[in-house]
Amino acid sequence: MAEVMSLLEAEPSSSPSASPGPEYREQLAILVSTGKCKEAIGVALTHEQVKRLDDKDVIKHYKRYETYVGAKTTETLIDSFLSLSTRALSWAVKIKEVDALQNELKNDYIITKEMRACTEIRPSSRCGQRVSDHCKTYRFY
Repeated sequence: MAEVMSLLEAEPSSSPSASPGPEYREQLAILVSTGKCKEAIGVALTHEQVKRLDDKDVIKHYKRYETYVGAKTTETLIDSFLSLSTRALSWAVKIKEVDALQNELKNDYIITKEMRACTEIRPSSRCGQRVSDHCKTYRFY
């Protein structure tokens, strides 16, 4: 049993000196092709610049891209939840101005901040915490 627990506690090590895979450069190239590079990572790159980036910069830009995608996903989840919950509430309580209620809830800072905190879950291997510490940080137990 102790052996199983030690395997569960062990996390994959990510060495920062390791070379990024070609998929990182490929994702950056796709980002350049779609024209969303400046919006997503804050730097307007060309395909030639992506090819010439050193590994450290590729990792840095890819992490920015992951953060951007995570933020957009969280925002979409919040919007979907608010839309679904207000529609369900409108059927139960017969609210006529559902769109106005949705917009008010989406613009409410406290609601969106709390929902964002509840939906942002980072894998423990990425944030550098052990699994048990990660779960305490993000209120899993």
